[in-house]
Amino acid sequence: MRRDVFQAIADPTRRDIINLIAFKPMNLNAIADNFDVSRPAISQHIKILTECGLIAIKKQGRERYCEPRLKQLNEVAQWVERYRKVWEEKFDALDNLLEELKNNDNQ
Repeated sequence: MRRDVFQAIADPTRRDIINLIAFKPMNLNAIADNFDVSRPAISQHIKILTECGLIAIKKQGRERYCEPRLKQLNEVAQWVERYRKVWEEKFDALDNLLEELKNNDNQ
């Protein structure tokens, strides 16, 4: 089953895993050492991140390394951007109203 990237980032542990490997691939044990949950729980998070296409598992000898594939996060950025623009417009309108009220009080 292919999961949605929004599912991946919905969980704080998965977001933390993404942050850990964003700039440097790490092996599964090194990732798990950063959390106070069981290794099987971390493995499940890794599985979901892999299914969402946010990480890839590469074998190097006996080790399995998680490498970031963060292009998928562009979908999230685009979705957020739509709402950022809407809220910027609303805040700009509020700023204008407050400035107008301030100017009316000073007259």
